[in-house]
Amino acid sequence: MQDADNTVIARTLSWVNHFIVAHDICPFARRELARDAVRVEVVRSKKIEVALEELMVEVHWLDEHPETETTLLVFPTLFKSFDHYLDFIELAESILVDQGYEGIYQLASFHPDYCFEDADADDAANYTNRSPYAMVHLLREESVEKAIDYYGDTAAIPDRNVALLNGMGTEAVEQCWQRSCRVDDQD
Repeated sequence: MQDADNTVIARTLSWVNHFIVAHDICPFARRELARDAVRVEVVRSKKIEVALEELMVEVHWLDEHPETETTLLVFPTLFKSFDHYLDFIELAESILVDQGYEGIYQLASFHPDYCFEDADADDAANYTNRSPYAMVHLLREESVEKAIDYYGDTAAIPDRNVALLNGMGTEAVEQCWQRSCRVDDQD
């Protein structure tokens, strides 16, 4: 049985709040959530071509709504395979370039089975990009640059995250991640 859209959104926001923000995986997320500037859109497509079209619909929506900082485009019915998801990300990045959006928006990728290249599947560091559903995070490039200017050396963030999660250990991180994706006893 598929999760209803409101459940998909609730699980996604729970994960953002109780994993990403709680562990400071992304030091910029807390502010945007507090400003209510994060949009979560559920895409029910079962075809990559339609998912790419929906991505561009969301890009155009963001163009018209500057008050929304960022969008999490969630695909609960597509991309069960992480490899197929990576193919989609490659196509999505190409379309952004082809449509003239290079330097305007960038993509961050998240998937339940996310695994960094050359990493073991059970490496705790993979959880920095593991999410309850396959999703694409659309970020405004200009805002990313401002955040980097404010924050300073953002290059240290991934190393800090890897050290934090590896220090917790895979089993503890998995349990924490699982709890963060539930909506029944949080929020």
